Amino acid sequence: MLIPIFHLRHFQFSLQPPLFYLITFKLEPCETMAFSGNHNRGDLRIHDSLDELATDLADYIAELSEVSMKERGVFAIALSGGSLISLMGKLCEAPYNKTVDWAKWYVFWADQRVVAKNHADSNYKLAKDGLLSTACARGPQPCILYQLFSVTEEAANEYEFILRQLVKTRIVGVSEISDCPKFDLIVLEMGPDGHVASLFPNHTVLEKKDEWVSFITDSPKPPPERITLTLPVINSASNVAVVVTGCSKAEAVHLAIDDVGPDCPLLPVPMVQPTNGKLVWFLDIPATSKLEASQFSK
Repeated sequence: MLIPIFHLRHFQFSLQPPLFYLITFKLEPCETMAFSGNHNRGDLRIHDSLDELATDLADYIAELSEVSMKERGVFAIALSGGSLISLMGKLCEAPYNKTVDWAKWYVFWADQRVVAKNHADSNYKLAKDGLLSTACARGPQPCILYQLFSVTEEAANEYEFILRQLVKTRIVGVSEISDCPKFDLIVLEMGPDGHVASLFPNHTVLEKKDEWVSFITDSPKPPPERITLTLPVINSASNVAVVVTGCSKAEAVHLAIDDVGPDCPLLPVPMVQPTNGKLVWFLDIPATSKLEASQFSK
């Protein structure tokens, strides 16, 4: 796909007073490429194809995995489900399937549908069948730590108990400013309504402050019963990636990233603001179709 515009080649800003954006750019004929730029709501990585996006996401995850293993000996990652898993399928291909040390991965769920683990709606089944089984077919399996053993409200309590035990042993890190777990990486996919994990607009779960894992019975998307990491846990992560593809999500991307003023509908995704970590957006061109051009030309 060719993008019919000139491309901004480099984008950076200085925090030295006076605050200003310094843009170094080179205008050249349109060609297939990705845009990557710093933004006050995270780092925006915009790609003109899903394949480019998937490759960049795989590079990003593999690099963080390597850094975490050097620093802590393990890699604690929490995933959402949906089409995110298929995008992460690049990790099953060369070179990642040979260079990633899967045996030191501890895989958690940013949210999970309260169904049996072999149910078609299970994020565990989706990730296992679509990613982890293939990636590890020729080597050691990662520690897929959490599976739903209960299909009731107890699922959230079980999950939080497991997390607390692993924070004690530092398999999962701990936040420097609270007792929350500090995942090395949480990978989220945003929905058209701006939800991430199972944190939906105007839901009381957004107000949870003390729980690490919450149980909901009224998800606007089926199935209605789910468990989800809460905002304090997500915002305690070392790294958070938000993946957004498709034009159906363009309006939510606009509301989340552009400065639309105090009358903006309150979406969950702008509430993802890592306290002492890094936020990166992985976007395709259709998802950015309603972003203000000023975001890239200040």
